[in-house]
Amino acid sequence: MISSLINLSDNKSINNNKNNEKEILEFVIDSYDKIMRIDSCISKKFSFLSRSFVVKMLNSGNILVNNNHVKKDYMPKIGDKIFINIKIIQENNLNFENPKSVNIPIEIIFEDEFLIVVNKPKGMVVHPAPGHYDDTLVNALLYRESRLSNINGNFRPGIVHRLDKDTSGLLLVAKNNFVHENLANQIKNKTAKREYLGIIHGSFKFLSGIINLPIGRDKKNRKKMAVTDLNSRSAVTHYKILKIFNKYSFVKFFLETGRTHQIRVHSSYMGHPLAGDLIYGAKNDPEFLNGQCLHAARIEFEHPVTHKSMEFLSDLPEYFRKFLYFISKN
Repeated sequence: MISSLINLSDNKSINNNKNNEKEILEFVIDSYDKIMRIDSCISKKFSFLSRSFVVKMLNSGNILVNNNHVKKDYMPKIGDKIFINIKIIQENNLNFENPKSVNIPIEIIFEDEFLIVVNKPKGMVVHPAPGHYDDTLVNALLYRESRLSNINGNFRPGIVHRLDKDTSGLLLVAKNNFVHENLANQIKNKTAKREYLGIIHGSFKFLSGIINLPIGRDKKNRKKMAVTDLNSRSAVTHYKILKIFNKYSFVKFFLETGRTHQIRVHSSYMGHPLAGDLIYGAKNDPEFLNGQCLHAARIEFEHPVTHKSMEFLSDLPEYFRKFLYFISKN
């Protein structure tokens, strides 16, 4: 984890230019992943900064560690102070400012004083990123709720876990840090259950099974994930085929782990990419899909405060039902 420091007045600035102090953001490494380099560390914390952009900033001296230049493969240590030149980021049309509150309608499945369960539509980005600064779920949440956790930084308030832009369905939002940590630990410890419904090309060999294959960054395309043994983490996906059609199958997925693009990567690796998922190999699907056919349909967890068992279901959205009808007739 990385702790952000808001008060910059007592800190040295990049290039030792005191006139730039207000344009420097500093954060401190308080724990770290042993395999995570400095470029990955920064791009993970600030997801709208690509790793290639971070490398350029490191090379140009606009990111320093303990006021020293470091290379992209530097391995951070606990206590390291990272200095980032905000002005350079703003000049590249990126923004470290707090996300705006925007009046965007969202569907709330459940809400109390501690948490929110949102039904995210397909096509909505969860938090600000390049090209999406004021049309995300975070922008919508900030408009209706001022109390949100800040564990993941100011640009990702309340977000306990994420869904890809074109994945629809249930998502947990925390209103304070205690609730956030509790829910995140339930997901990490596999006591919270998340089920997805998807449509894949073809059909898996068995009607049900477990895909246990590690996932890491694709070495050829850093925007993609891949099944790999290189700098990867364990990933376990359970599946059950609900119905087989002519060219597709309707499948229920249960996540035992929560890696980026996990269901999409595992399905593609097995030779059966999700319908509509052009990034991971889908072809010749109807244009109206416009992204993977995947829906987070069920979530179950223990309420962090009341300790009651909570279960929420989300009906299949229109795009999914339309595609099911389409493949049932073809």
